[in-house]
Amino acid sequence: MRAAWPGSHTPLGALWDGEGTNFSIFSEHSEWVELVLFDAEGRATSSYELAEYTDLHWHGYVPGVGPGQRYAYRVHGPYRPSHGYRYNPNKLVLDPYAKAIAGQLEWGPEIFGYDLAKGDDARSRLDSLPRMPRSVVIDEHFPWGDDRAPNVPWSDTVIYELHVRGFTMRQPDVPDRLRGTYAGLAHPAAIEHLQRLGVTAVELMPVHHFIDQGALLERGLRNYWGYDSIGYFAPEGRYSSGGTSGEQVDEFKAMVRALHRAGIEVILDVVYNHTAEGNHQGPTLSFRGIDNQGYYFLSPDDPRYYWDVTGTGNTLNVRQPQTLQMIMDSLRYWVLDMHVDGFRFDLASALARQFYHVDRLSAFFDIIHQDPVLSQVKLVAEPWDVGEGGYQVGNFPVRWAEWNGRFRDTVRDFWRGQSKGVSDLAFRLTGSSDLYRGDGRGPFASVNFVTCHDGFTLRDLVTYNEKHNEANGEANRDGTDDNRSWNCGDEGDTDDPAVIELRGRQMRNFLATVILSQGVPMFPAGDEIGRTQRGNNNCYCQDNELSWIDWEHTDECLLKFTERLLQLRREQPVLHRKKFFAGQVGRRQNRKDVAWFRTDGHEMSEASWRNDHLLSIGMLLNGDLIPDRSERGEQIKGETLLLLIHAHWHRANWRLPTGWGDAWEVLLDTARPEEAAGSRRLAAGETLPMIPRSFAVLRRLG
Repeated sequence: MRAAWPGSHTPLGALWDGEGTNFSIFSEHSEWVELVLFDAEGRATSSYELAEYTDLHWHGYVPGVGPGQRYAYRVHGPYRPSHGYRYNPNKLVLDPYAKAIAGQLEWGPEIFGYDLAKGDDARSRLDSLPRMPRSVVIDEHFPWGDDRAPNVPWSDTVIYELHVRGFTMRQPDVPDRLRGTYAGLAHPAAIEHLQRLGVTAVELMPVHHFIDQGALLERGLRNYWGYDSIGYFAPEGRYSSGGTSGEQVDEFKAMVRALHRAGIEVILDVVYNHTAEGNHQGPTLSFRGIDNQGYYFLSPDDPRYYWDVTGTGNTLNVRQPQTLQMIMDSLRYWVLDMHVDGFRFDLASALARQFYHVDRLSAFFDIIHQDPVLSQVKLVAEPWDVGEGGYQVGNFPVRWAEWNGRFRDTVRDFWRGQSKGVSDLAFRLTGSSDLYRGDGRGPFASVNFVTCHDGFTLRDLVTYNEKHNEANGEANRDGTDDNRSWNCGDEGDTDDPAVIELRGRQMRNFLATVILSQGVPMFPAGDEIGRTQRGNNNCYCQDNELSWIDWEHTDECLLKFTERLLQLRREQPVLHRKKFFAGQVGRRQNRKDVAWFRTDGHEMSEASWRNDHLLSIGMLLNGDLIPDRSERGEQIKGETLLLLIHAHWHRANWRLPTGWGDAWEVLLDTARPEEAAGSRRLAAGETLPMIPRSFAVLRRLG
């Protein structure tokens, strides 16, 4: 072993300067750190002692080491789990700041820091070298050219949640060698679909380097979703078509550049709440072997154990300055170096916890809000975790949007005919002002969705009354139970035309509600073409055709209807307002910016709002009263729309309101998806027949 040159303690990670590479790693309680270098075949070629210790960072410089070099660390220090120390130099550990990671983890007793036969308080003497992936030194230069962030305003944003691999694995127009990769998503065939659809942002499911859990591999399955991160700076190598010695970094950047040229933003689903190392019985892969006390929340009663509000065995300790710095450095890296446009934070409540309680004014939010880079990108919270008090919908601070779980639950219950009236639905349709107005946020704080990666697909939501997760190998015990009847006929496939039509109409109803409500619409890739997972509502481990989008069996009718909905939203300012509705703006009847109607054409009364059995409501959006202005300052002029929403199982003859215009035309109707806009025109006071469970949009004429 040789001693590395002193080098610098900043920046953390491996930085190539053209002649050699500087290595720096944080470890507060270790005794010394060994840097190990490997060849392309995985053989150790040399090792260096990082003898310099500055500000809790071990560091050193190795001349002649450059891009493509594979490396890892051995961290020497005490092994006393009862005190929170789990150092074990027999275990190779990945650099938390590695920009690329090569290879996949191979499970075996060697990767555990303790002796499996004796328990986690006995240090293992087995060497994990043969089973561990490697960190990789990269060349950070990339020809970005004239790449610019699309900077789509929140009020115009439409989020399309997709899985990099699943989106193109069965795309016939993407070359075989590119399917399931970053390059596949950048292919013109993939981008053409996004542009045709009219979405403005793709929200990529986790692309930070992650591992496959051993229990899944034993069942012949894999970690498909990727919510087991172990490298917060490294794009997942399995999505690279060109290699994993740094090629995955350039391929990811090229994908972002291609999407930006198409006007599409890139949002990353990030998992900073926990890591893949699990609880006290999990493997030692990186953070645990580098500084267990610093990186993880440990039980205040017994530091041998981990405090877990994520349901995965551990929780990252954002109270620790170095952990918080790592998260912030990672976020800035993905914005500045990888050019992404925003983040969706998985189980974001876990990041807000200070002293075990969710605190909206925690250090994490304070730092992001004052950061000149991160305060300018899109920030979306999944506003819950599994700990006590973790459900925090509506409680995140300004500059944050949230996955609106209340929207999902209310809209699902309404269309299945199990809601208690329409009062809660009205809040969801108008941007959930009851949740977001009080803290200075606008409608775009509400990310509206009915389905996402976690749960039933849209088609399965209206097809199955119960989950069918047998393929996961957990006796159908996994996933969320959702066995409330949809009254859509028998489960699964059917030849009954009436059932098929009802299911199709319900899918259109859901998409119309999500896309035409105030706020930010979001739906997962494949919902627009009728993708099914055969009733599996927890496909986290299904890296196969059950999860991949089946482009061959596209529901063209549903796709075209979704395109019409998104086009309507783009063209009508009243459907994506920047401010909440004010209600009565003047004394006259038509000085309301929003008005609510019953099927008889009269405005909703207090008794109507309290009617628990009401399943129909009309919402008039007054285009004459839009408080928003364009970038040049002029008033935006919009059209007046009438949304008729009918979830009852009986027909309705909806009388159009008087006093708001002389005539109306039907723009779209979920009961007549192929009808051209304007095919039906009605005078005020006339009735519009509506079949059970349907949604119609009308435009005022003149």
